[in-house]
Amino acid sequence: MKKRKKSTAPKLPFSVEKGASPNVVVVRHGQIKSGWEQWYLLRSDGHTDNPDSNISLQLDHLEEAKARNAGILDFGDLFCAMQGKFDKRSDKSKVRPEHQFGDYLDSLVQWMADLYEPYAQNWIMQGTGNHEASILHRHETSLIDRFCQTMRNRTGAAVLTTGYTGWVAFKFRIFRTQNQSIRLWHTHGYGGGGPVTKDMIQRSRQLAYIDNADIICSGHTHDQWVTKDVRIRLNTADFVEQRPCVVVKCPTYKDEYKSGVGGWHIATGKPPKPLGAYWLRFYLSHEKKEHAKSSNAVIKFEVREAES
Repeated sequence: MKKRKKSTAPKLPFSVEKGASPNVVVVRHGQIKSGWEQWYLLRSDGHTDNPDSNISLQLDHLEEAKARNAGILDFGDLFCAMQGKFDKRSDKSKVRPEHQFGDYLDSLVQWMADLYEPYAQNWIMQGTGNHEASILHRHETSLIDRFCQTMRNRTGAAVLTTGYTGWVAFKFRIFRTQNQSIRLWHTHGYGGGGPVTKDMIQRSRQLAYIDNADIICSGHTHDQWVTKDVRIRLNTADFVEQRPCVVVKCPTYKDEYKSGVGGWHIATGKPPKPLGAYWLRFYLSHEKKEHAKSSNAVIKFEVREAES
Protein backbone atom coordinates (compact mmCIF):
# COMPACT_ATOMS: atom_id res chain seq x y z
CA MET A 1 0.00 0.00 0.00
CA LYS A 2 1.32 3.39 -0.96
CA LYS A 3 2.08 5.61 2.03
CA ARG A 4 0.52 9.03 2.22
CA LYS A 5 2.76 12.00 1.87
CA LYS A 6 3.09 14.15 4.95
CA SER A 7 1.51 17.53 4.42
CA THR A 8 3.57 20.64 5.04
CA ALA A 9 0.50 22.88 4.90
CA PRO A 10 -0.39 24.93 8.01
CA LYS A 11 -2.72 23.20 10.46
CA LEU A 12 -6.32 24.23 9.88
CA PRO A 13 -8.50 25.38 12.81
CA PHE A 14 -10.83 22.37 12.57
CA SER A 15 -10.62 18.59 12.27
CA VAL A 16 -12.53 16.35 9.86
CA GLU A 17 -13.70 12.77 10.21
CA LYS A 18 -16.22 10.34 8.77
CA GLY A 19 -19.50 10.02 10.63
CA ALA A 20 -21.35 6.86 11.60
CA SER A 21 -23.11 6.72 8.21
CA PRO A 22 -21.11 6.67 4.94
CA ASN A 23 -22.56 9.97 3.72
CA VAL A 24 -21.92 11.90 6.96
CA VAL A 25 -18.91 14.14 7.62
CA VAL A 26 -18.11 15.54 11.08
CA VAL A 27 -16.18 18.80 11.40
CA ARG A 28 -14.98 19.66 14.90
CA HIS A 29 -13.98 23.08 16.27
CA GLY A 30 -12.25 23.56 19.62
CA GLN A 31 -10.63 26.43 21.52
CA ILE A 32 -13.54 28.73 20.73
CA LYS A 33 -13.22 32.06 22.55
CA SER A 34 -14.55 35.60 22.19
CA GLY A 35 -14.05 37.00 18.69
CA TRP A 36 -13.89 33.54 17.10
CA GLU A 37 -15.10 32.95 13.52
CA GLN A 38 -14.66 30.26 10.88
CA TRP A 39 -15.42 30.36 7.15
CA TYR A 40 -16.50 27.69 4.65
CA LEU A 41 -16.87 27.91 0.87
CA LEU A 42 -20.11 26.36 -0.43
CA ARG A 43 -19.87 25.52 -4.11
CA SER A 44 -21.46 23.31 -6.75
CA ASP A 45 -21.55 22.68 -10.50
CA GLY A 46 -18.00 23.60 -11.40
CA HIS A 47 -18.22 21.54 -14.64
CA THR A 48 -14.53 22.31 -14.65
CA ASP A 49 -13.44 20.25 -17.64
CA ASN A 50 -15.98 22.04 -19.87
CA PRO A 51 -14.47 24.95 -21.86
CA ASP A 52 -17.39 27.12 -20.69
CA SER A 53 -16.35 26.78 -17.04
CA ASN A 54 -14.90 29.95 -15.53
CA ILE A 55 -11.79 28.46 -13.96
CA SER A 56 -10.33 31.89 -13.21
CA LEU A 57 -13.30 32.71 -10.96
CA GLN A 58 -13.03 29.32 -9.30
CA LEU A 59 -9.38 29.88 -8.48
CA ASP A 60 -10.10 33.35 -7.11
CA HIS A 61 -12.57 31.83 -4.64
CA LEU A 62 -10.29 28.92 -3.78
CA GLU A 63 -7.34 31.23 -3.13
CA GLU A 64 -9.56 33.29 -0.85
CA ALA A 65 -10.55 30.10 0.95
CA LYS A 66 -6.87 29.30 1.58
CA ALA A 67 -6.23 32.83 2.83
CA ARG A 68 -9.14 32.49 5.29
CA ASN A 69 -8.20 28.96 6.41
CA ALA A 70 -11.68 28.09 5.17
CA GLY A 71 -13.07 24.65 4.54
CA ILE A 72 -14.39 23.79 1.07
CA LEU A 73 -17.65 21.88 0.53
CA ASP A 74 -18.53 20.90 -3.04
CA PHE A 75 -21.96 19.46 -3.84
CA GLY A 76 -21.30 17.73 -7.15
CA ASP A 77 -20.92 18.12 -10.91
CA LEU A 78 -17.31 19.01 -10.38
CA PHE A 79 -16.86 17.13 -13.64
CA CYS A 80 -18.81 17.75 -16.85
CA ALA A 81 -17.49 14.57 -18.53
CA MET A 82 -19.99 14.60 -21.41
CA GLN A 83 -17.58 14.09 -24.30
CA GLY A 84 -16.91 10.37 -24.08
CA LYS A 85 -17.28 8.05 -27.08
CA PHE A 86 -20.57 6.52 -25.91
CA ASP A 87 -22.26 9.69 -24.65
CA LYS A 88 -25.04 10.81 -27.00
CA ARG A 89 -24.47 14.41 -25.83
CA SER A 90 -20.84 14.31 -26.97
CA ASP A 91 -19.56 17.43 -28.73
CA LYS A 92 -15.84 17.50 -29.54
CA SER A 93 -15.87 21.29 -29.62
CA LYS A 94 -16.50 21.09 -25.87
CA VAL A 95 -13.32 19.11 -25.14
CA ARG A 96 -10.34 20.98 -23.76
CA PRO A 97 -7.07 20.21 -25.60
CA GLU A 98 -5.72 18.60 -22.42
CA HIS A 99 -8.40 15.89 -22.62
CA GLN A 100 -8.28 14.94 -26.29
CA PHE A 101 -6.83 11.50 -25.65
CA GLY A 102 -8.04 7.93 -25.89
CA ASP A 103 -8.05 7.61 -22.09
CA TYR A 104 -10.55 10.47 -21.82
CA LEU A 105 -11.88 9.68 -18.33
CA ASP A 106 -8.40 9.00 -16.92
CA SER A 107 -7.17 12.32 -18.28
CA LEU A 108 -10.07 14.12 -16.58
CA VAL A 109 -9.21 12.68 -13.16
CA GLN A 110 -5.50 13.49 -13.41
CA TRP A 111 -6.04 16.97 -14.81
CA MET A 112 -8.65 17.79 -12.15
CA ALA A 113 -6.33 16.60 -9.37
CA ASP A 114 -3.51 18.73 -10.81
CA LEU A 115 -5.77 21.78 -10.77
CA TYR A 116 -7.19 21.35 -7.27
CA GLU A 117 -4.21 19.81 -5.45
CA PRO A 118 -3.11 23.18 -3.94
CA TYR A 119 -6.46 23.33 -2.14
CA ALA A 120 -6.62 19.70 -0.96
CA GLN A 121 -5.99 20.50 2.70
CA ASN A 122 -9.03 22.78 2.73
CA TRP A 123 -11.23 20.43 0.68
CA ILE A 124 -13.40 18.84 3.37
CA MET A 125 -15.95 16.95 1.31
CA GLN A 126 -16.92 16.19 -2.26
CA GLY A 127 -20.46 15.27 -3.25
CA THR A 128 -21.64 13.47 -6.37
CA GLY A 129 -23.68 15.17 -9.09
CA ASN A 130 -25.80 13.85 -11.92
CA HIS A 131 -22.89 14.11 -14.38
CA GLU A 132 -20.69 11.87 -12.23
CA ALA A 133 -23.64 9.55 -11.56
CA SER A 134 -24.14 9.23 -15.32
CA ILE A 135 -20.51 8.18 -15.82
CA LEU A 136 -20.83 5.58 -13.07
CA HIS A 137 -23.97 4.23 -14.75
CA ARG A 138 -22.54 4.22 -18.29
CA HIS A 139 -18.92 3.31 -17.66
CA GLU A 140 -18.91 1.66 -14.22
CA THR A 141 -16.30 3.99 -12.74
CA SER A 142 -16.70 6.71 -10.11
CA LEU A 143 -14.93 9.91 -11.11
CA ILE A 144 -15.54 11.36 -7.65
CA ASP A 145 -13.99 8.41 -5.80
CA ARG A 146 -11.02 8.40 -8.16
CA PHE A 147 -10.50 12.15 -7.88
CA CYS A 148 -10.68 12.16 -4.08
CA GLN A 149 -8.40 9.12 -3.77
CA THR A 150 -5.86 10.80 -6.05
CA MET A 151 -5.97 13.94 -3.91
CA ARG A 152 -5.53 11.88 -0.74
CA ASN A 153 -2.62 9.90 -2.19
CA ARG A 154 -0.83 13.04 -3.30
CA THR A 155 -1.33 15.18 -0.20
CA GLY A 156 -2.55 13.10 2.75
CA ALA A 157 -5.52 15.45 3.09
CA ALA A 158 -8.94 14.10 4.11
CA VAL A 159 -10.95 15.02 0.97
CA LEU A 160 -13.91 12.91 2.07
CA THR A 161 -16.69 11.73 -0.22
CA THR A 162 -20.34 11.76 0.75
CA GLY A 163 -22.80 10.92 -2.03
CA TYR A 164 -25.65 12.44 -3.99
CA THR A 165 -27.06 13.52 -0.62
CA GLY A 166 -25.31 13.74 2.71
CA TRP A 167 -24.79 15.55 5.98
CA VAL A 168 -22.07 17.72 7.47
CA ALA A 169 -22.25 17.94 11.28
CA PHE A 170 -20.38 20.99 12.57
CA LYS A 171 -19.40 20.46 16.22
CA PHE A 172 -18.33 23.33 18.45
CA ARG A 173 -16.62 23.33 21.86
CA ILE A 174 -17.13 26.75 23.44
CA PHE A 175 -14.96 27.96 26.35
CA ARG A 176 -14.22 24.28 27.14
CA THR A 177 -17.58 24.04 28.92
CA GLN A 178 -20.30 24.16 26.21
CA ASN A 179 -21.05 21.99 23.22
CA GLN A 180 -23.14 22.92 20.19
CA SER A 181 -23.94 21.34 16.83
CA ILE A 182 -25.10 22.88 13.56
CA ARG A 183 -26.21 20.44 10.88
CA LEU A 184 -25.99 20.91 7.12
CA TRP A 185 -27.88 18.59 4.75
CA HIS A 186 -26.91 18.65 1.09
CA THR A 187 -28.13 17.21 -2.15
CA HIS A 188 -26.76 17.84 -5.60
CA GLY A 189 -30.31 18.49 -6.77
CA TYR A 190 -32.75 17.06 -9.28
CA GLY A 191 -35.38 18.15 -11.77
CA GLY A 192 -35.29 21.00 -14.26
CA GLY A 193 -35.61 23.91 -11.86
CA GLY A 194 -37.90 25.93 -14.11
CA PRO A 195 -37.47 29.45 -15.53
CA VAL A 196 -40.14 30.82 -13.17
CA THR A 197 -39.83 28.77 -9.96
CA LYS A 198 -36.01 28.42 -10.11
CA ASP A 199 -36.22 25.19 -8.08
CA MET A 200 -38.17 26.76 -5.21
CA ILE A 201 -40.70 23.92 -5.44
CA GLN A 202 -38.04 21.34 -4.57
CA ARG A 203 -37.04 23.55 -1.63
CA SER A 204 -40.56 23.30 -0.22
CA ARG A 205 -40.59 19.53 -0.69
CA GLN A 206 -37.23 19.14 1.06
CA LEU A 207 -38.37 21.23 4.02
CA ALA A 208 -41.28 18.81 4.44
CA TYR A 209 -39.09 15.75 5.03
CA ILE A 210 -35.62 16.92 6.13
CA ASP A 211 -35.61 16.94 9.92
CA ASN A 212 -33.29 18.95 12.23
CA ALA A 213 -31.18 20.52 9.44
CA ASP A 214 -30.07 24.07 10.19
CA ILE A 215 -28.75 24.56 6.65
CA ILE A 216 -29.87 22.90 3.40
CA CYS A 217 -27.68 23.21 0.29
CA SER A 218 -28.16 22.14 -3.32
CA GLY A 219 -27.05 23.02 -6.84
CA HIS A 220 -27.87 21.33 -10.16
CA THR A 221 -30.23 23.91 -11.72
CA HIS A 222 -27.57 26.68 -11.82
CA ASP A 223 -29.91 29.07 -9.99
CA GLN A 224 -28.92 31.20 -7.02
CA TRP A 225 -30.84 32.22 -3.90
CA VAL A 226 -30.91 31.99 -0.11
CA THR A 227 -34.08 31.74 2.01
CA LYS A 228 -34.75 31.42 5.72
CA ASP A 229 -37.62 29.61 7.40
CA VAL A 230 -38.20 29.65 11.15
CA ARG A 231 -39.49 26.54 12.89
CA ILE A 232 -40.81 26.13 16.42
CA ARG A 233 -40.19 23.20 18.69
CA LEU A 234 -40.53 22.20 22.33
CA ASN A 235 -37.05 21.52 23.68
CA THR A 236 -36.05 18.96 26.30
CA ALA A 237 -36.56 21.54 29.07
CA ASP A 238 -40.14 22.12 27.84
CA PHE A 239 -39.45 25.63 26.57
CA VAL A 240 -40.69 26.73 23.17
CA GLU A 241 -37.78 27.52 20.84
CA GLN A 242 -37.59 29.14 17.43
CA ARG A 243 -34.96 27.59 15.18
CA PRO A 244 -34.11 28.93 11.70
CA CYS A 245 -33.44 26.76 8.66
CA VAL A 246 -31.48 28.46 5.89
CA VAL A 247 -31.80 27.00 2.38
CA VAL A 248 -28.97 27.76 -0.05
CA LYS A 249 -29.18 27.25 -3.80
CA CYS A 250 -25.62 27.31 -5.11
CA PRO A 251 -25.01 28.69 -8.61
CA THR A 252 -22.56 27.34 -11.17
CA TYR A 253 -19.18 28.24 -12.64
CA LYS A 254 -20.27 27.24 -16.15
CA ASP A 255 -21.38 30.03 -18.50
CA GLU A 256 -23.36 28.30 -21.24
CA TYR A 257 -25.11 31.43 -22.51
CA LYS A 258 -22.17 33.75 -23.19
CA SER A 259 -23.32 36.16 -25.97
CA GLY A 260 -26.33 34.04 -26.96
CA VAL A 261 -25.14 33.14 -30.49
CA GLY A 262 -26.23 29.52 -30.37
CA GLY A 263 -25.90 26.05 -28.94
CA TRP A 264 -28.16 23.69 -26.99
CA HIS A 265 -28.59 26.10 -24.08
CA ILE A 266 -29.68 28.93 -26.37
CA ALA A 267 -31.81 26.81 -28.73
CA THR A 268 -33.86 25.46 -25.83
CA GLY A 269 -34.67 28.95 -24.55
CA LYS A 270 -32.60 28.87 -21.37
CA PRO A 271 -31.45 32.17 -19.84
CA PRO A 272 -28.02 33.27 -18.63
CA LYS A 273 -27.22 31.74 -15.25
CA PRO A 274 -25.42 33.31 -12.26
CA LEU A 275 -21.81 32.29 -11.69
CA GLY A 276 -20.16 31.90 -8.31
CA ALA A 277 -20.52 30.37 -4.86
CA TYR A 278 -21.40 31.24 -1.27
CA TRP A 279 -19.51 31.77 1.96
CA LEU A 280 -20.75 30.23 5.19
CA ARG A 281 -19.42 32.08 8.25
CA PHE A 282 -19.76 30.76 11.79
CA TYR A 283 -19.14 33.18 14.66
CA LEU A 284 -19.46 33.33 18.45
CA SER A 285 -22.29 35.47 19.77
CA HIS A 286 -23.89 36.17 23.14
CA GLU A 287 -27.64 36.12 23.46
CA LYS A 288 -30.11 36.30 26.31
CA LYS A 289 -32.94 33.82 25.98
CA GLU A 290 -36.38 34.59 27.28
CA HIS A 291 -36.20 32.02 30.09
CA ALA A 292 -32.56 32.69 31.04
CA LYS A 293 -31.29 35.17 33.63
CA SER A 294 -27.95 35.77 31.93
CA SER A 295 -26.55 35.80 28.41
CA ASN A 296 -25.41 32.58 26.81
CA ALA A 297 -22.51 32.05 24.39
CA VAL A 298 -23.81 30.53 21.18
CA ILE A 299 -22.52 29.82 17.68
CA LYS A 300 -24.45 31.59 14.93
CA PHE A 301 -23.96 31.65 11.17
CA GLU A 302 -24.52 33.76 8.11
CA VAL A 303 -24.40 33.05 4.37
CA ARG A 304 -22.81 35.57 1.98
CA GLU A 305 -22.40 35.59 -1.77
CA ALA A 306 -18.83 35.02 -2.92
CA GLU A 307 -17.81 38.09 -4.90
CA SER A 308 -17.06 37.63 -8.59
